[in-house]
Amino acid sequence: MRVSGLFLTLLGLSAFAAQPAIADDQTPDGWRRVRDTQDQKTLQLVAAGARARADKSPKDANLQYLAALSTSLHAEVLMELRDKKGSSAIAESGMDYAKRAVEINPYWGEYHRLLGTLCAQTIPGNVFLAMRYGHCALDEVNKAIQEQPKSSIAWLSKGVGNYYLPAQFGGGPALALDDIKKAIALDGKNADAWLWQGIVLRKLNRDPEARKSIEKALALSPGRVWAKQQLEKTPKQ
Repeated sequence: MRVSGLFLTLLGLSAFAAQPAIADDQTPDGWRRVRDTQDQKTLQLVAAGARARADKSPKDANLQYLAALSTSLHAEVLMELRDKKGSSAIAESGMDYAKRAVEINPYWGEYHRLLGTLCAQTIPGNVFLAMRYGHCALDEVNKAIQEQPKSSIAWLSKGVGNYYLPAQFGGGPALALDDIKKAIALDGKNADAWLWQGIVLRKLNRDPEARKSIEKALALSPGRVWAKQQLEKTPKQ
C-alpha cells in the first residue's frame, strides 16, 4: 500500500482526463465503480478531494468517514495492481480519518469496520505491521459486527482481514472462509463476497469451487476487472 508521485506536467492532464469520472461519481457507490475499473489515478484524485474536505471539517464524522473510505478504495486498487508497499502506505495514511470518525460516533458500526479494514490493508505490504495493526484489524471489525450483526460488508471485512492476517496472529484462510460465507448468507448479491470466497477457496486448493464463486461474482458485477483477472488465474481442474 504506497504511491509514487505523478510528474507535475502529467498531473494536470491526468486530472483533466479524470474529471468526467469524478463528476459522475461523487458517491461511495460511484467510487466503487471506479475501483472496479482499477483506475487508481482517478481514485487518487477522489481521495485527495475527500481528504481536503475532511481536513476543513474535522468534527464532521461523515466527512472523516468518506476520506477514509476513498483512501481504502485507492489502497485496494493498488493491491490489485500488485503494488503492496504502495497500498500499505496509502491505507496507513487513511487511519487517522477513520479514527476521528470513530471518536465522533463510536456507536456506528460502519466506522469501526472501515478502521479495521484499513488496519488489515497495511499488513500485506509489510508483515511486521501485523504486530502493530493486527489487533486493530480484528478488534475494530468485531466491534462493527457487534453494532451491526447483520451487515454483510462487516462480515466480509472480517474475512478479508483474516485472510491477510497470518495464522500466528489469529488469522488464516480457514477462518476467512467461515466469515465470508456469513457475508454471503446475509446478502447473496454481495459480489465482493463471492469474489473473495473464490480467492480463499483457491488458497485452500479448492479450485473448481473457487471458479464457480468467482463466476458468480462476475455475473453480479460484470465490470470488475480484478474478478476477471482472478478467474483467469484460477485453474479449471
